[in-house]
Amino acid sequence: MTEDKIRELVAKMTLEEKAALTSGDGPWMTKAVERLGIPSMWMSDGPHGLRKQENYKEVKSINDSRPAVAFPCECAMAASFDRDVMFRLGEQLGHEAQTQNVQLVLGPGLNMKRSPLCGRNFEYLSEDPLLAGELSAAYVKGIQSKGVGACIKHFLANSQETNRFTGSSDVEERALREIYMPAFQRAVEKARPMAIMSAYNKINGTHATENKYFLTDVLREEWHYEGCVISDWGATHNRAKAVEAGNALTMPGVNETDHEVANAVHAGILKEELLDEACVQILRMVYTSLEAHEEGAQPRYDEERTVCREALEQSAVLLKNKDRILPLDPSMKIAFIGGFAKAPRYQGGGSSHVTPIRMTNAFEEASRIAQITYAQGYPEAPEPDLLVGIDLVQKEDQEEKGSLEPDAALIEEAVKTAQAADVAVIFAGLPELMESEGADREHMDLPASHNALIEAVAQAQPNTVVVLHNGSPVAMPWIRSVKAVLEMYLGGETIGEATTNLLFGKANPSGRLPETFPMKLEDTPAYLFYPGAGEHAPYPEGVFIGYRYYVTKKMPVLFPFGYGLSYTTFVYTDLEVDTKEIREGGEMHVRVKVKNIGKVAGREVVQLYTGPNGGRVKRPSRELKGFDKIELAPGEEKEVTFTLRAQDFAYWDAGKHTWTLEKGAYRIYIGRNAFELVLGEDLTCPEEAALPLE
Repeated sequence: MTEDKIRELVAKMTLEEKAALTSGDGPWMTKAVERLGIPSMWMSDGPHGLRKQENYKEVKSINDSRPAVAFPCECAMAASFDRDVMFRLGEQLGHEAQTQNVQLVLGPGLNMKRSPLCGRNFEYLSEDPLLAGELSAAYVKGIQSKGVGACIKHFLANSQETNRFTGSSDVEERALREIYMPAFQRAVEKARPMAIMSAYNKINGTHATENKYFLTDVLREEWHYEGCVISDWGATHNRAKAVEAGNALTMPGVNETDHEVANAVHAGILKEELLDEACVQILRMVYTSLEAHEEGAQPRYDEERTVCREALEQSAVLLKNKDRILPLDPSMKIAFIGGFAKAPRYQGGGSSHVTPIRMTNAFEEASRIAQITYAQGYPEAPEPDLLVGIDLVQKEDQEEKGSLEPDAALIEEAVKTAQAADVAVIFAGLPELMESEGADREHMDLPASHNALIEAVAQAQPNTVVVLHNGSPVAMPWIRSVKAVLEMYLGGETIGEATTNLLFGKANPSGRLPETFPMKLEDTPAYLFYPGAGEHAPYPEGVFIGYRYYVTKKMPVLFPFGYGLSYTTFVYTDLEVDTKEIREGGEMHVRVKVKNIGKVAGREVVQLYTGPNGGRVKRPSRELKGFDKIELAPGEEKEVTFTLRAQDFAYWDAGKHTWTLEKGAYRIYIGRNAFELVLGEDLTCPEEAALPLE
């Protein structure tokens, strides 16, 4: 359908038909206009697999959906630091959407991880906007390469679940421009997602769905976005104001308020041409996606699951490996301890919940190649309350089962099992009760039952390994007592195979942390302010979130952003920069060589940071401005090249409302992570410049 024909259709619609088109038909479809032959399209929750609820009128739980492959969660995807991995995952998700007649996948999530306590952190990529933007753009490209639309979310500053429907994220302009907006901008400009979802929250007092500055001035005029803006489910408070601001489609269907849009036009409150543009956005999305539908597309679950497993193997982060205890020797006596070994936590709770095709677990997979003993170690956790629609619904008249407290008998059994083995592998993490959409976490601790188990087993068995299943950073009071820690995050349905391959060396862990693991919650930059009081969530830390805060303050952390070990060793040499001056409009090319000096093949994530040496403006001492992931055989060396522009050294001047390149001294760094820098070069900026908006 051409643009001209879409506009001709809109011109033939009555005012009432146009008003109705701006809200959905039930929870998952756009409205059809039968009189004009306008069809409807289907949307589905993502971004970790499809959650299609075809018979939604009969569905009583958000967890009741058509079976689909459960992908690694975004917290795990991001740890890959790999654009190719993200594109391949997107391709698979796009194809499966075709098989289920889904035209729009709601994801990925790009909100910044401002605090480890955000209950939805598992569904977001990073605390860094460059990493989140680059990876999300690759994921969107992968999805849309299969003719299915992607809907990036939640625009904007949606970094907590507390008061998410009514609260205001009060963020200064500089922090918005440097931290919270760039990931969305990068995804928009590099991948052109079919849709963008506006958030529940207010931004500086104005609902995101009614915020003309962000939905029109920024999205349309600055970023030249042409896709459709869709509200989060239940986020629209005033239909006419939403359309006026640039929020074209209100979801889910709210037919009883369609008249509000028509009445606003009749009253002269809403210009009909703005309503027309909303309809054009919606129909452009409908026809683009439906015309790309592959009738009869067949599932390819085996291929999809293979891609998910390989992605997770590249995303798992080896946090500790004392005495090179990993990889394990299959001939050893090995004890698997903890309920997650048999029933892993593999996805987050809430609207991204997927009914998997075929779950795997580490105990069954490892038992195929080694003699594994098992002990439960801790009680099963209580079931969480269910998210139904947009509301967190407490269970009623249901017997409470499970516990988060230690069980002495289970720990005693686990200790005996560990003592009889050569090595104990403990599977621990966060149960869904402690980490889900709809509620923020209360602390960074694992359940007391998990911590007590780890402490007891590590005291009895010096060769103890911990495998973690969690969607956000956790405290590790036992870190000095164990020899190895493997962070698997929430890895989807192939987590059993991937974990086994990593533990036994069939795969080499090559993930890097996309977020900082602080020593304790009190160290986090938003600790005193998160999640806010009443209806306001202040962001007084400004641009100093995540590693930007820790490296600038020189504060020790448990594990830094970008951190991850390998079963091999890499060295960096020969850093070259083709110019030492930073100038407006110029480019700088940075080259560095990386060599694998170990005995096994592996992947290294090369990270480039920039930072000012002094200056009048308080800025983070370093920020990620480039990354690349390369695979190296033993003894192999490769050269990695980065291109930097003046923009990479600029800050947002709120007084001038523009990017500013400050005159003075700068430095670029090549790092293994945000804290461990291996090479660097000094640069200068000879003159100050105001840079144009991009």
